[in-house]
Amino acid sequence: MKPRIVLSGVSLNEMGPLMVFRDAIASLAAEYSDLYEIIALVHRKTLFSVPGVTFMEYPEVKPSWWKRVYFEYYRCRAISADLKPHLWFSMDNTTPNIKAAVKGVYCHNPSPFYSFTIKEALLDWKFGLFTLFFSFLYGINIKSNNFVVVQQDWLRREFKARYGVGNVVVAHPSVDHIPIEAGVSSGEPNRPYRFFYPAYPRTFKNLEQILNAARLLEQDGFDRFEVWITTNGSETPYAARMRRQYSDLVTVRWMGLQPRSEVLRLYGEADCLLFPSKLETWGMPITEFKATGKPILVADLPYAHETVGEYSKAAFFKVGDNTALAAMMSGAARGEGGFVPQTEQQIAEPFSRNWIELWRILLADSTSS
Repeated sequence: MKPRIVLSGVSLNEMGPLMVFRDAIASLAAEYSDLYEIIALVHRKTLFSVPGVTFMEYPEVKPSWWKRVYFEYYRCRAISADLKPHLWFSMDNTTPNIKAAVKGVYCHNPSPFYSFTIKEALLDWKFGLFTLFFSFLYGINIKSNNFVVVQQDWLRREFKARYGVGNVVVAHPSVDHIPIEAGVSSGEPNRPYRFFYPAYPRTFKNLEQILNAARLLEQDGFDRFEVWITTNGSETPYAARMRRQYSDLVTVRWMGLQPRSEVLRLYGEADCLLFPSKLETWGMPITEFKATGKPILVADLPYAHETVGEYSKAAFFKVGDNTALAAMMSGAARGEGGFVPQTEQQIAEPFSRNWIELWRILLADSTSS
C-alpha cells in the first residue's frame, strides 16, 4: 500500500477558496499520485473532477459552526485513526484533532488581524464577532502542526507574534492563464475613464475612500471618469449606508455583485483598477488585473506591495487620504501618468511560489529518502 495524504477542506464550496482547493488537489495528484494515495475530504464530490484522488464528502458540516467544530475536533480524530495518513493538510484554516506523521494547516483568513473600529463593528457586527471567534479558533492546536502555511510575509509575522509558532511557510497562490477579454468598446472616443473595484462590500473593503475621492473630483467640476463598484446597496448594512450617503454621485456605477466571468470581462473594459482594501490575504483582483497590463491604484499597505510584485504600472495611495487619491485618479483620467515600475519583494525561506514547491516543502523528508 502507498502512504496516504489527506487534504481536508469541507467548508470550501464556493468562489475563490474553492478554486484554490481545486488547484491544490489537482497539483498534488499530478505530481505525487504515483507515490501516494491521495484522499480529499470535501463538501460535495460533484464540485471536483480530479483523476487519481479519492473524495469523501461531508455536506452537513458547512451550514453549521457547531457541526464544523464537532467535525474538526472530534470526527477528524477517528478519520485520521482509520486512514493513518503520512501527511494531513487542512485547508479549512483550523487545525483539527488528528494523528499523522506530518501535519499542516493552510491559514487564508486574515480577519483576526484586522483592528476594526466601533463604527465598523456596528455596521457589520457579524464580521466583528467572526473576527474574535476566528482568532480563538486559529490558536486551537496550531502548535501541533509541523507546518503553518500562509499566503504572505506580513501574515507570517503576525502568526509568529500572536501564536508563537516558528514553522510558518509563505506560499504565494499560483495563478494560471487568466482569460481577459480586450473589451469591444475600449477604443471608444470621448468616453469617460473607467476605474473598477470588484469587491464584496465589507467594512474593511474601504469603499468610502473611493466614493469620497469621486465626490471631491465632482465638486471640482471634473467628471470625465466613471467608478464601477460591485455593489448596489442591498448586500450588507455597510453597502446600504454607502448607497445612501453617495447616491448623488453621477460618476459612480452601482453594478451589484457580478459572476467571475463578468468580472473578467469588465477587467478588459476598465482602464484602471482601484483597490483601497484595508485587509487582504492576497488581493486576487490585483493579480488578475495585472494580466491586462493596465494601471493599478492600490492602498499603500504590506499585502498590496507583495501582491503587486513586479509590475510596470502601479501607484500606491495612503489609506484615508481622500485628497491624495482624488489627485491620483484625476491624473490617471487625464493621462498624466504617475504610475511607476514596481519590483518584486524578496521573501525569506521557507517560501514557495506555487503548489508544487509547497508540496516539496511539506513532503521533503519522505520524498528525499
